[in-house]
Formats: sequence, structure tokens, C-alpha cells
Amino acid sequence: MRKYISLSLCLLYIGMEMEYLARISDKELRTRLEAIGAVLIEGPKWCGKTTTAKQQAGSMLQLQNPDMREAYLTTAAARPSNLLLGATPRLIDEWQDAPLLWDAVRTMVDERGMPGQFILTGSNSVDDSRILHSGVGRISRMRMLPMSLYESRESNGTVSLKELFDNANYEIEGATSEMNVNDLIYAACRGGWPATLKLGTRAAQFMIARDYFESVASTDIIKVDGVKREPHLTKAIIRSYARNLSTLAKKTSLLQDVKAMSEGCSDKTFDDYTKALKRLFVIQDMEAWSPAVRSATVIRRGVKRELVDPSIAVAALGLSPAALEMDLKTFGFIFECMGIRDLRAYSQALGGQLSYYHDRYGLEADAVLHLYDGRYALIEFKLGSAEIEMGAKHLLEIKELVRQSNEKEKQIRLREPDLLMVVTGGPMAYSRPDGVKVVPLGCLKD
Repeated sequence: MRKYISLSLCLLYIGMEMEYLARISDKELRTRLEAIGAVLIEGPKWCGKTTTAKQQAGSMLQLQNPDMREAYLTTAAARPSNLLLGATPRLIDEWQDAPLLWDAVRTMVDERGMPGQFILTGSNSVDDSRILHSGVGRISRMRMLPMSLYESRESNGTVSLKELFDNANYEIEGATSEMNVNDLIYAACRGGWPATLKLGTRAAQFMIARDYFESVASTDIIKVDGVKREPHLTKAIIRSYARNLSTLAKKTSLLQDVKAMSEGCSDKTFDDYTKALKRLFVIQDMEAWSPAVRSATVIRRGVKRELVDPSIAVAALGLSPAALEMDLKTFGFIFECMGIRDLRAYSQALGGQLSYYHDRYGLEADAVLHLYDGRYALIEFKLGSAEIEMGAKHLLEIKELVRQSNEKEKQIRLREPDLLMVVTGGPMAYSRPDGVKVVPLGCLKD
């Protein structure tokens, strides 16, 4: 336990000392505060929620402050409104430690009748049964992720995702990435944890992800709801996810894998642990996109197995940059996980939702990015240039499938994709004659 307390203090010290790097969430938080009385920032611990919130907060309540924690919790139980007094927006950090504050915030927002009153942060989602009101119309939920490559200043941002959607004549030719494959491997092993950027050595940077993995298994999985869970079983489940990262592995396969590492894991136990890991925002599976093409029975409907950051998979499997440099096949799956993390961040302001497409004929798109206005992109992740042709072929076949479906179904027409893109680990961005955009991950931004 002492190890993780020390690490948390170390991260706090680093966060105080380091320069604040602008986050994609900054603008979204500002916009939400202009419109809604309170904003809840949710996401995995150490991803920068509190630091980002502090940039716009007028005052702050830290429920996990050891000197004041008992007093705060006593006050929250007796008269929670007393803790809400202060300059606005008032930041309530790790609010889930005192769930009564949720309804107190909602009530005060109603009483004041003004936007931008509160910012709440939380590293795990709270069971809705512990709060009286959903907060709809008063509290806006905003998801935050570990840093993308553009936020960590590794992607040069020469290709904008928004422009790719908005501008049919957007020129990407000539954009080049300074990141080679080994640089991408290093970035994936380090992860998108803001505190790592201030650490002087790679060994120290890699330790953050390893300690994150250990902390989740030893303490966080219990603190999420007070239920005692076994660290070795938690590790086994995360390792199984890491081994099946960015694949459509069925639960039965994962369960069999876990049982080989840890005895006594039933179907019910597996569900309980994975639910807790989702509440901690560690597991972030992708749902299937099921358009009305061909027969619905041929489209795979299982989830794609994903973790919130590629470094968790690296830590769980005990890998290193040197090992991944010799095993680019494994890194291909980790690269896809990193790409999905970044796309989630870049599309955040556009209301982006990610899914995947895969049918029994082998036709697939690694990701389908839907925007709030109905536009969508079909995306493949290909680490090397040799795979780009295959990725582009898949995207074009799905586009043609949609077109043919529209010819047959005159009443219910499916929108054709607005963007076809292969995200690669290569050096150069370009537009293919068939319209497919090839973009290095090290060039992308929001």
C-alpha cells in the first residue's frame, strides 16, 4: 500500500511542477460550463482530470485530502451544501467519495439558476442507486482520456480530423510524421499519462504504467464499490484483455484464458470483475456497427476488446520497447489501441462515437467513427506501408456494399461514408486516387 501512496504523492508533486499542456478537453469543458450548471469530468485516474479542471476552477474541494477528509465526509453526510460554498466554478475533486454531493449540486444549480457553477471529477462511475436524481439538464457528463499523441506534442498535428470531414478539398499531401515505428512503440509503452512527460528517464516513465496496473489490481478494484476482489484474478483478466487486444475474442475464450492463469473464476465472477474495471474506465470495449446491408445475420455483433490506454496492455504482458521492436505483429494490435484512444480524443468535440464493422465474409473496418450530425468515417489501422493496400480495399468494398444496398432499398437509404481513412505508422500522408486518405498517426490532431 505504501508504494502506491508514495507514487500518488510523486505524481501530485510532478503535476504541480510541470508546465500545463493544453488538452482537447479544455475547449469542451469551457463550452459546457457556458451552457450547463455543472460539469462532471469522468475518466481513468492519472489522466489529468483534476489538473484540467483546475485551469478553469474558481475554488476547489479535495475530498481525498488526508488532513480534511474525515471532516469533509462528516459535513457531506450532515449538511452537504456547506461544502459547495466558494468561488465558481467550484471544483469538487473525486466527488464519488461523498455521493450525497451529487444531489446537493443539482439542488444548488436549480436555486442559483446560472451555468458554470460546479466542476466535478471522478475516477470511477457511481452506481445510480446511490443518487436520487440523474442530473439531466443540470449536470453534464464529459469523458476524459489519457493524452493523445498530439496533446503530448509527439504528433505534429499537420492533418486535422475535423478538416478531413469538413473540407472535401483539404490538402494533406506533403504532411510527414517525425515518428518512426520505434518512436510509436516507445509512446505506447509510456502511455498517455501526463505525469510521465516530466520524468527524466524512460525507465521511470514506464514505471507509471506498471504501477497503474498494480494499483488497479490491488486497491482500485476494491475501492470502486467496497467489494473485496482478488488482485491476482484482476491481473489475470486484464492480461487476457491485453492478449486479445483489438480482437473480437468471445467471453468464453477470455474466461478460458483467465482460468488457465487463475483458478476459481466463474462466469459470474468474470462479469463482476469486468464490470468493475469498466467503472474504473480501464476496459473500454467497442460495439459493432450493424448497418442495414446484406443479411443482418452475417454481421458480427460481439464487442471488440479494448483498454483505455495501450500502456496498460504493455504493463500487463510484461513487455518492453525492445521486445515489441522484435515482435511487430503484437505491436500492430497495440498500435490499433493507441489509434483508437487518439481518435476518441480528436472526435470528442464533434460528438464522436466509435464502433467497428466485421462480417462473416471477412469484410471489416477496424473503426467506424460516427459524428453527432450523422456523418461517419470508415477507418483501418495499418502499421506498415505493405498493409495499406489491403486496408484501403476493405474500406472501398464496404462503401460499395452501402451503395448497392441503397439501390435495392429505395425506402430506407443508408448514408454513404463521408471519409475513408487508413491510419498508419508510416511517414507520409497522401490521398489515393480512389479517395482513401492515408494518414500517419504521428500527423493527426483534432
